[in-house]
Amino acid sequence: MSKHFQVLVIGGGTAGIMVASMLKRKDKSLQIGLIEPSETHYYQPAWTLVGANTYDFKNTARPMASLIPKGVEWIKEFADKFEPENNKVTTKDGTTFTYDYMVVAAGLRMATELVEGLQEAMDKGVVCSNYTNPTHTWETLKNFKGGTALFTQPATPIKCAGAPQKIMYLAEDHFKKSGVKSKTDIVFALPSGVIFGVKVIANTLMEVIDRKDINVRFFHKLVKVDADKKIAWYEIVKDLSAGGCVTMTDGDEKSLDKEIQYNYKDVKVTKDGDRYGIHFDMMHLAPPQTAPLFIKNSPLVSKDGWVDVDSKTMQHNKYKNIFSLGDVAQIPTSKTGAAIRKQAPIVVENVLKMIESNSISAKEYSGYTSCPLVTGYGKMVLAEFDYDKNFKPDPKLKQFPLMISDSSKEHWRLWILKKYILPYLYWNKMMKGIEV
Repeated sequence: MSKHFQVLVIGGGTAGIMVASMLKRKDKSLQIGLIEPSETHYYQPAWTLVGANTYDFKNTARPMASLIPKGVEWIKEFADKFEPENNKVTTKDGTTFTYDYMVVAAGLRMATELVEGLQEAMDKGVVCSNYTNPTHTWETLKNFKGGTALFTQPATPIKCAGAPQKIMYLAEDHFKKSGVKSKTDIVFALPSGVIFGVKVIANTLMEVIDRKDINVRFFHKLVKVDADKKIAWYEIVKDLSAGGCVTMTDGDEKSLDKEIQYNYKDVKVTKDGDRYGIHFDMMHLAPPQTAPLFIKNSPLVSKDGWVDVDSKTMQHNKYKNIFSLGDVAQIPTSKTGAAIRKQAPIVVENVLKMIESNSISAKEYSGYTSCPLVTGYGKMVLAEFDYDKNFKPDPKLKQFPLMISDSSKEHWRLWILKKYILPYLYWNKMMKGIEV
């Protein structure tokens, strides 16, 4: 059995629903199919707040059926094989679909297998992740009685690059309130050499780090989690031949490499060859993330394993009737819903122009993305930037009466934006195909 669509959308996440809704708004006659097996659609940006007990998990979920735009055919199956030369997609059930144009918005997958022991450790006991089970994160924070609170992120690209540190800032606030802060060392271990890629935002975040007395360990790549012994094993991704110690086990405090250690805390570390094992009493992590396997194993991907598109037009570099956006696309910007908010109109414009004249529009995506960086209960910084990592506030957001003149600084109004305004815009505008 086979069915043909003018436009076939792969994925019912933020990007897929937004594109399908926008296309239908602009041309009701379009025959659109959307392949998505999930029954539930989640507003994942609120999961940070769920993990800190300041947002109800059930309010992040809606039935997928309520979001599929009227007139779009929902194909509740798993996409499996792509034959772009024949404009054909086959599902796991063996159903085939053909298309004139395809939009790939398949999101990404949590690749816990890339870190040894992580699958066994994930979301159990004192190991938690807002990326997979934010309610377990809150249980972990609530039950924490002091010791080493380790927060970490992987070396792969991830959804919302700021999320692994947002929960850390909220946790520190909670530890203060619950009275365990005085017997706690908070450690943030990350693979890069800076806390955030946009300098003006990084400066603000380092002030937060100072205020909250957090030890940051740069150039730490997570390679193994030993859940039983509560040790996270890291390799140092910085050339150590120039001297300087990674921890006190290597020498004394004066000889510590300041590029690796910021605001050093002498927590327990075991050394094994080139690996450093940080002992923890609780750990929050972002798991490694990759494109879904059915995408990775398809002819659509680049050598890095993401859908190979032009970063300005979102058009596939080889198959001109295919477009991709969102987390699965190979574009050099952060994987966020805010990026999709700016990518979707470009994709929609280009698909409609292709249908009309077999060419694409002059509209281009600048790489705009934003990361709402919660720095505590009632405080937030809004990191907005483009492909060149320039701080670029969106004039549209500036129209909101709550917005402030400098969103690179912490403010309670930005917290209101995160907790109340953005979810409203998501469900009532973005999901309905209204450009915001």
